[in-house]
Amino acid sequence: MDVEMVARLRGVISRLARQLNATSTDEGLTPTQYSVLGLIAVRGPLGLTELTEMEGLNPTMLSRVVRKLDDEGLIRRQPDPADQRAARVQVTPAGSEVHQRIRAQRTQVLYACLERLPIEVTDELLRAVPMLEAVAEELK
Repeated sequence: MDVEMVARLRGVISRLARQLNATSTDEGLTPTQYSVLGLIAVRGPLGLTELTEMEGLNPTMLSRVVRKLDDEGLIRRQPDPADQRAARVQVTPAGSEVHQRIRAQRTQVLYACLERLPIEVTDELLRAVPMLEAVAEELK
């Protein structure tokens, strides 16, 4: 395996993530806040410990993000039915709308970019999606 190509792949993934993350700023959310909102919207309701592990944030940072999303009315905390001392978070209708808008905006940005590339390049990139999904799963 070519270590230099692996380094280039890592760099490209990082650049793509930064550029796509920039599209969430129209909603007043940081990339981390949107990532947490997205996890809750797709997989929620979630416990805070579970969310900390999934997002890879320290508990203090996650607490700040959850507080911000809760203050904005995008998620709500609820008692955990299995443990009344613990909290679970779930997306609100407003949070679901914000998540869908950002997701659609990011998809449109990438779609427009792919349209400008030669069709052969676009086809090859789209064929690689399942392989990239496998890499993402393996990195968990």
